[in-house]
Amino acid sequence: MPAKKEYIVYMKDIHTVQYTIRGIPDKLNLSLRNKAKKEHKSLNQVVIECISRGLGLSGEKVYYNDLDDLAGSWKKDAEFDKAIEEMDKIDPELWK
Repeated sequence: MPAKKEYIVYMKDIHTVQYTIRGIPDKLNLSLRNKAKKEHKSLNQVVIECISRGLGLSGEKVYYNDLDDLAGSWKKDAEFDKAIEEMDKIDPELWK
């Protein structure tokens, strides 16, 4: 059933956008609802905050549990290379 003209005009007047999202996985649904309940917020408010944070729009620093910040940071170190070289030696006696 189409929305009434008055509702559509009202929505445009206050620059509000609405989304309908389908196929929310059960685990995500439960997590969002638990977060809303724990923080005493509406589900709508929690979803908007999560989307904003995920897109980097919330202004808060996002912490990741990966090693991306180390990529490209390797520095040549002769002592380290020498130590690794020692470990790479194969003892023929161990392979008999």
